[in-house]
Formats: sequence, C-alpha cells, structure tokens
Amino acid sequence: MGKNRLEAFSDGVIAIIITIMVLELKVPHSDQLSELCTMAPVLLSYVLSFIYVGIYWNNHHHLFHVSRQVSGAVLWANLHLLFWLSVIPFVTNWMGEHYGAPWPVALYGFVLMMCGSAYYVLTLTLIAVHGRNSAIAKALGTDLKGKLSVVIYLIALGLAFVETWLSLALYAVVALIWIVPDRRIEKHIED
Repeated sequence: MGKNRLEAFSDGVIAIIITIMVLELKVPHSDQLSELCTMAPVLLSYVLSFIYVGIYWNNHHHLFHVSRQVSGAVLWANLHLLFWLSVIPFVTNWMGEHYGAPWPVALYGFVLMMCGSAYYVLTLTLIAVHGRNSAIAKALGTDLKGKLSVVIYLIALGLAFVETWLSLALYAVVALIWIVPDRRIEKHIED
C-alpha cells in the first residue's frame, strides 16, 4: 500500500492542530503592553506546544521519507499518534489558563508521554513492514532518544505535584533534544 495518502492526511491533521492552538489565543483586552505580561503563561504554553507539534511533523516527514510502504497496522499506529497530537491544544489551553497548577501540568506531560509512546509504536510498526534489515530499521537503531524522552516525561509528570516549574523545564529539555530532525534518518535519506 502506498504512503502518499497517509502523509497527506497526517499533514492536514497536524495543520488543523496548529490552527486550533492559535485560535485559542485571545487578543488582549487593552492596548497596554502590560496586558501581554499577564498573558505570558498562555503564550509560553502555546510556543512550547507549537514547537512540539512542529517536531512531530518534522520527524514524521523524515520517518515516511525513508519508508517505502505502509500497512493497515501502520495506518492505525499513525492514527494513534494523531489522536494524541490532537489532544495537545486542549492540554495547552488548560495549562496556559492555570499555569503552575499541578494537574494541568501533569496532564500536559501525560499527553506528551503518550505522543512519544505512539510515535515509538509507529516506528516499530514501520520496521515490522520493512524488515529488521531495512534502511528504516538501521536508521532508527535502538531509538535511545525516543525511549529516554518517554522516561523524562514520566519523571516530569511526577514532579508536577512537587514543583511544576521542574516539570516544565523537563518538557523544554525534551523539546531541545528533538528540535533538530533525527540525524539517524537524515543519514539514510542522503544514501
């Protein structure tokens, strides 16, 4: 089965997710710059989430660039990832509105952890389709970066009930880890 429809559908869903996030941003009620300062938590939540969605879009693109075909299982694994990505606007808005509150920060981390887990499942499903000796399997290797990210999310999720700023810092650390597209895949794209 070809991969083009899956890529087009995924691009569309991700574009809608970003659109929903930006539509949740409300215009300040006054023309004073100080009003933006009161909106800082909402804006920072949006920026972090936009970066995360961008990271997933970028890595998804790279992942399917090196893939040759998909199966029904890959379609479902991809939908699983898109489901968790589609929850990001909700948790972003809740966390932005209640910045510093443990439950919104923890739920944000839970959704990020589920996105990371879903992406990992998608990679495993693609490896199953292409084989253990395929370019995609070689490019992904042991996926230490992906596994480490999920562990950091788990730690951050627990820390949300101790110090929310530590959780937020860990969420930012994972984003920094992934901000550059996966170089393992890029090496195989050049081949």
